[in-house]
This record gives sequence, structure tokens and C-alpha cells, in this order.
Amino acid sequence: MSQPMPRSHRVAGALIGSAVGDALGAPFEFGPAGQFSARFATEARGVATEMCGGGSLHWEPGEFTDDTQMGLLVAASLVERGGLDEADLFDRFRTWAGESPPDIGNQTRAVLSSGRPWDVAAAEHFARSGHAAGNGSLMRTTPAAIWFARSSTAATMDAARRISALTHGDPSTGEGCAIFHELVRVALDGGDPLATIPPTLELVAPEHRDRWATVLAPDWTPDQATESNGAVWPTLGSSVWALRHGRDFAGVMRLVIDLGGDTDTVAAVAGGLAGAVFGIAGIPMRWTSVVHGRVPGYADKRWDLADLHALAATLDGHPTDRHVAARSPRLEPREVLPGVWAADLDGARDSSRDFAVVSLCRTREPFGHEVQRFAYLTDDDANSEVDAVLADVLDDIAALRAEGRPVLVHCHGGASRTGLVLRAWLRRTDGLTAEQATAAVQARWPYLGLWNDSFTVALERVSHSTNGAED
Repeated sequence: MSQPMPRSHRVAGALIGSAVGDALGAPFEFGPAGQFSARFATEARGVATEMCGGGSLHWEPGEFTDDTQMGLLVAASLVERGGLDEADLFDRFRTWAGESPPDIGNQTRAVLSSGRPWDVAAAEHFARSGHAAGNGSLMRTTPAAIWFARSSTAATMDAARRISALTHGDPSTGEGCAIFHELVRVALDGGDPLATIPPTLELVAPEHRDRWATVLAPDWTPDQATESNGAVWPTLGSSVWALRHGRDFAGVMRLVIDLGGDTDTVAAVAGGLAGAVFGIAGIPMRWTSVVHGRVPGYADKRWDLADLHALAATLDGHPTDRHVAARSPRLEPREVLPGVWAADLDGARDSSRDFAVVSLCRTREPFGHEVQRFAYLTDDDANSEVDAVLADVLDDIAALRAEGRPVLVHCHGGASRTGLVLRAWLRRTDGLTAEQATAAVQARWPYLGLWNDSFTVALERVSHSTNGAED
């Protein structure tokens, strides 16, 4: 029987999933529908992946945009102030906007540059223009949804409205953020966010309820939208639609980015929700491994996967610093299987830069190799998604080997997690039984660890394939 997914996996999935969606969608922003699938008809698992970078603003592969930048400001204010301090958060927003981030939204720029106080700036802009229902407050709200998920439905929805109102004076925008907060709260608790939509709509202000009910209905599709997906209604509606129809996190991303238009924001919103559902282990490691960025006005810090993991735990009430890995014995890389090498943490850290490295433990920092993938795998029985992680790792190894790359697999001690992947690779490629694969690896890698019973059970489920994919 599979273990239930730990809450920490869902929390990390929500925060990192939002940043991944943002970075994945950025190169396709304002482009036509279908552009993502036209470029990536199938999964891109080799050296070059769907984290391609580029676009009109020349993003680096894996670089997040203003969506995540503002979300990190929300997170920093909540953590440092111990809760919601609207004046502090507004000041952080203004510091960020003062650095002229290239992709800041028109609505957000107008409010933050108005010179008006935090409690009137957005409302006054809305009163003058009548246009404030963009998706710029929804895009940044995943960190707050995590923070307030430990509170009640009423508390998380109220906080969402208040944070939204700092830059978006149209109350309908705040209602969309409130709905999103409640869907994330339910997902983080292990519930079905789609099933909670009807009761959540009952908590939406009556004058906005019908419009939100329309875009969140089971039969609604993005082609029924009456506004571009730069508006809040189709952004959340499209995210929920993709969650209904996507088989996994990657499928949700393909659906929303293929809509075109405001692809980074819709993917950031969908990524936060889908990440809470599928968990961190459900997000392809070729995407999570490269996500990064800086926050203008606070650009002395470069954010990466390790930082986001620590922040996710902190937002969920478990203050955590960036992981610092202990030293390992330094097992030098050894070719255990044709083209597939093994090592421990320190052996891999100083290995030849020709290797494509698959890290099965937290390393603190990338090693400097051109390709390094970080799989989310813990050496205990809490790997509720071990099958998905193994499939992701084996598929990436197959693609990298097909491109002629030597692959170096390691965990901290080079024993249990490393041994699981080596044995699973033999099962998949050579059709060996679990016992045969174990004996073969043990003969070539004497550091193999066999203490994890859940890994032994998972190994039995790995299928043989002749083309590098699961049967």
C-alpha cells in the first residue's frame, strides 16, 4: 500500500511549481496558441530541455519573472514580520518597482509609482480608470496561500483579498485570489481542490459569484473566455481547467502554456495549484533543477532550488535555512554499468565536468557541471511518489545516454539511493529481475546499501523497456 504524500512534499510542490511554471512559460509570453507544443512535440529530457529561455525579454533558461519576484517579496514580508503587514509589503513592492523590472505589469506599475499611501493607492487608481482586474495579484499569491493554509478558510480568504487590494482595486480580483487560497489550502491538506470549488464559491461576494462560477465550472474551456488571459478570470479558470484535464504536472503545464498569451502568469498560477496536488516529486527534475532568479531591489541574493525548498518549509511553519550537506567519504566515480557511473556526494562534487550528474540528495549548491539534475528522493519510507521519481530519473538517464553523455549518479553516501537507481536502470534496460540486478550492481559497486525496504518493493515495480521508457 502506498504511503500518503507528506504535507511537506505538497508545500514544496506549490512554491516550486509556481516558480517552475513562471520560468517555463516566460519564453512563450504573448505568443500564439500552440507554440509550446510546436517547439516541444515530445518531452525534451536531454541536455536541452523545455526550460529553453529566450523570449522577448531574453530570459535565461529556468529564470523566473516578475510573478515569482513579487511572490518572494510576499513571502519575505510574511516571514520577517510574522504575518501580514500591508504597509511593509507595499514598501517592498515599491522598492522592487523602483528598479524598473522589465516585465512589471501596467496596472502594478501605475499603483506603485503613484506616490500614494498603501491603503489608498490601488483604490484610487481603480476609481479613476475602472480597469484593475488583471492577474498581477493572483500571480504572486502562492506563498501567501501556503502561509495562511494553516489558518481557517475565512482567514486565508480574507488575507488573499487584503494582499490583492494593495495593487488591484477591483474587488473581483481579490475574490479570485481568495478562491485560489482556499483551493491550495485544501490541496495541501491532501484534499481535492476541484471538489471544494462549489462550497468555496458560496463564500465569494454575491456580486462576483456568478462570474467566478462561470469560469470555474466543469464544462468551461478557455476558448469561452470573454477577456484575454491577462485578466484574472481566465487566468484562474484556465488553471483549474488544466488541472481537470492534465494527467500530471507536466501535462498541466503543456495545456496552459499552449494557450498562448500571458503564458508565464497562467503557468505560475497553474503551477502553484498543480504543485500542491502532485507534490514536489511530481515536478520533472529537469525543470526544478534549473529554476532561479533575482528580485530587483534585493538582487544581492540569487534564488535557486535549495532556497525555494527552505522557504517553502518556513512558510509552512517550519523555519528552515538553506541546506548544508555534511561531508561524505569521497568515493571516487566508478563506471558501474556501461556509460553510467556512481559516486558519493564529495566524489561527484569534484568529478569530471564531462559528466551529466544526477543528484539523489540535497547538495546545497550545483557542482558546476553543464548538466546536473536534482531528484527529490529521501532515504526513508516517506517516498509516496517513489515510482514517479524513479521513472523521471530513468527517463532522463536514457535521454542523456542517447546523446552520448556519461551519467554520474550519486547520493550522500553513494549506497542506498544510488544503488536503487543503478538496479532500476539494469531492470529497465536489461530486463533483469530485482534479485539479478541487485547481484550485478553489488559485484561492481561494493558500497550498495540494501537497508531501505521501500526501495526493494519499488524496484520490483520497475518495468523492462527496450526504448528507454516505461512499458
